[in-house]
Amino acid sequence: MSEVQDPRFEAVASRAAERADVSARGLLRGMMRIRCVEETLAELYAEQEIRTPTHFSIGQEAVAVGVCAALRRDDVVYSGHRCHAHYLAKGGSLLGMVGELYGREIGAARGRGGSVHLAQPEVGVVASSAILGQTLAVAVGSAWTFAMDRVPRVAVAFFGDGAVEEGIFHESLNFAALRRVPALFVCENNLYSTHTGLAVRQPQGPAIYERVRVYGIVSEHVDGNDVLAVRQAAVRAAEHCRGGRGPYFLECATYRWREHVGPLWDYDRGYRTKEEVERWMARCPIKRLAEQCLAEGVCTPGDLEAWGQEFRREIDAAVATARRSPFPEPDAILEGTY
Repeated sequence: MSEVQDPRFEAVASRAAERADVSARGLLRGMMRIRCVEETLAELYAEQEIRTPTHFSIGQEAVAVGVCAALRRDDVVYSGHRCHAHYLAKGGSLLGMVGELYGREIGAARGRGGSVHLAQPEVGVVASSAILGQTLAVAVGSAWTFAMDRVPRVAVAFFGDGAVEEGIFHESLNFAALRRVPALFVCENNLYSTHTGLAVRQPQGPAIYERVRVYGIVSEHVDGNDVLAVRQAAVRAAEHCRGGRGPYFLECATYRWREHVGPLWDYDRGYRTKEEVERWMARCPIKRLAEQCLAEGVCTPGDLEAWGQEFRREIDAAVATARRSPFPEPDAILEGTY
């Protein structure tokens, strides 16, 4: 049996999901953990041991943490290329993720999928894909299964504003509305599709969430940098879906700090300015909640320092284990393909 099949992965993920803390303190810890993991990996990327193209969610943590805090263990999520935050927020194994980035057998996909194909079905992370919008339809398929089986489960599709321009987006919404399936569509609108701004890709007029209403789908706009607001909206959405009232759509306004793919800053490439990036960084979802928690006595500066050290030790240990782990055997490269 390979290391990635070790039952400890399921046990650890199960404990993490069962003890999920949806308080302000728990949400803050969840965002801080994801930020620490990704910033550490961004630092290590320059060493060239991580060879997979990597799309970081730095700056967008509130959407993943807020939505997943409203879900149950048996709900499922699907993601796209920027999937790290969704995977971790739903309870995915950190070692499985880091092992995958390092291309090792201990990875979540046994070192074959890389950064953009994270999955851990036992905690509800069914699939991630770099094909724009691909998992929208698959999430609707899962939701249709839940509807036919009459079970109170929700299927969530995370995607960016660029996927809204794909045909599969409209096909998925149309089918979901027609069959009244419990699908929660979460659009992380970070204003850019690679290097192209929203204004030159989509016509002026109604916002994305307003256009969705044409399909008869309940939708709302959320400040994607306010994790408390995201969680509240996701709770409403999940209750709506579980109640047999059909799909729900959330458009979450947020912003990625780093380049589209890779660990660098890219405000010198002509498509956005340093001033714009800094304005959004000033709206950091972690800083925002931390200040609120400190003001309300939910945590102390010492807590924040201790949590940061805890998460750094955790990611350092995962990296060390991944580096010691073997690469997949060449003879087994086709295992799992069909």
